Amino acid sequence: MMSWLTGTTVGKFISTFFISMVPVVELRLGLPYGIAQGLPYWLALAAALLGNMLPVPFIIVYIQRIFAWLRGRWGALDAFITRLETKAHVKGETVQRVGPWGLLIFVAIPLPGTGAWTGALIAALLNMRVKQATPAIFVGVCIAAAIMSAGTYAVIHIV
Repeated sequence: MMSWLTGTTVGKFISTFFISMVPVVELRLGLPYGIAQGLPYWLALAAALLGNMLPVPFIIVYIQRIFAWLRGRWGALDAFITRLETKAHVKGETVQRVGPWGLLIFVAIPLPGTGAWTGALIAALLNMRVKQATPAIFVGVCIAAAIMSAGTYAVIHIV
């Protein structure tokens, strides 16, 4: 029934897109997944970039309201949300000193906890404007994509 996700180019594109939207793994898993599924590099890259970037403006604009709503509805989530905010504030200290360039560099490092989702959360908590934060995050995601593409290519052709 779900064979179209792995058996067709459209399915592979869509699954790569959605994997790249998942927090923590984001493009770092989505891009190698798409390539491993047989998508051409350019198509896997397009799916991963689109999937990774789609949530960014929504996170920047709405995450603080979502956190407030969750705290009001489910008090048990307060500790979890506070931990997320604390981590973002700690990671955002450098970003705050350097501004959008710091955000770009932070997102460009393809390690867990440094991607577009965390970058957007940092931007939101630092009250950066979408017009200022989104281009920096996008360029950072593109750099991370280049690093992941090179790494994936090396692994596929060396192994």
